[in-house]
Amino acid sequence: MNQFMGVAGLALIVLAAAFCVVAWLAIRSRNMQVWLGSYLRRRPRAAVKGPTHIMFCFVDHYEPAWGRVDLETQRRRVDRWHTGYPAMASRHRDADGRPPQHTFFYPEEEYLPEHLDKIAGLCAQGYGEIEIHLHHDNDTPENFCATISRFNELLHARHGALSRDPHTGQLRFGFIHGNWSLDNSRADGRWCGLNNELILLRELGCYADFTLPSAPSETQTRTINAIYYATDDPCCPKSHNTGTPVKVGGTASGDLMIVQGPLGLDWKRRRKLIMPRIENSDVRHSCPPTPERVDAWVRTGIHVEGRPDWIFIKIHTHGTQERDMDTLLGEPMHAMHDHLETTYNDGQRHVLHYVTSREMYNIIKAAEAGMQGNPARYRDFELPPPPGVARWTSPALSPDRATEAVADIPGME
Repeated sequence: MNQFMGVAGLALIVLAAAFCVVAWLAIRSRNMQVWLGSYLRRRPRAAVKGPTHIMFCFVDHYEPAWGRVDLETQRRRVDRWHTGYPAMASRHRDADGRPPQHTFFYPEEEYLPEHLDKIAGLCAQGYGEIEIHLHHDNDTPENFCATISRFNELLHARHGALSRDPHTGQLRFGFIHGNWSLDNSRADGRWCGLNNELILLRELGCYADFTLPSAPSETQTRTINAIYYATDDPCCPKSHNTGTPVKVGGTASGDLMIVQGPLGLDWKRRRKLIMPRIENSDVRHSCPPTPERVDAWVRTGIHVEGRPDWIFIKIHTHGTQERDMDTLLGEPMHAMHDHLETTYNDGQRHVLHYVTSREMYNIIKAAEAGMQGNPARYRDFELPPPPGVARWTSPALSPDRATEAVADIPGME
């Protein structure tokens, strides 16, 4: 009997060791070792009195030429958004009576005036804003600065995008890095080339980066589910791996604000019925925005430290890929907004606000400055709307915030 027990015990040890090896290999294959410790050590959001305000921001790596397609294919992609997005978004409203907002991070290297004219038309109708996306490789500081500066001026002058800083007059922009490789964060140095990219972005007028989360890419940072200031070390890559949290009563520090979307483990959608899938805020045909995912985003509770009653949800997509557009412009998107508007907009426990990336930044800065109450008052707290977009007016806001807006959407005058 003792011999049998010894053999059984040894077998269990071997099985446990084999399981640990398999689990570790699975973790490494998805680069989860970078951030899993941070995820397991996370602290729950503090309890709040009164309603939780939810800022919901949808950012899009909007690439009409994805896959190096011909011009006619690009036109079909943009045209579908030009007609399909208003048809979808016009059926939905947040607590302020505003339709869903879409932030189009448009790649500089794919610039065509006719595409941006159509997207700018959506923004003029009150459906979103345009920001900066860039794919580059083996770049130099001089070329990077010239490229971004030229594109900023072009977007502003030709398409009414980007706002000017009311104090300095400088054009300000949000940024998403192509191939996730912000600040040279790939181990092989591809798809960037700049160890001082955060410094350059700050000097060029970038108000915040919206690239993350990037898991399962190796470019994912150790810091997760956070809004923080990163300080660049121009001698090293991936300086945004850690940073200083944005907090109430604090001040800007370092070089660039990093605004992350939810990142975690999804135990309901397991791989091979064992390993949890990564929840990385990506929305597409293969990972639609189900009510269960919406609930997980809310539970993550990303917020400015000291203001747990304002939470920020930033999700992302690559909106021009044909296989995903039925999801992004069709019934799955209606289901997502319906769930947000019925479950998280009762006015008692939750209040929903659809925001652009610029508005999300402004509300973050308002929280940092100690502002309280209805965050919708602070959509334009620091940076005004770009000249080509509709400026929102809601009856819930005070008269001094009222401005002219566009008349073709209910609630827009």
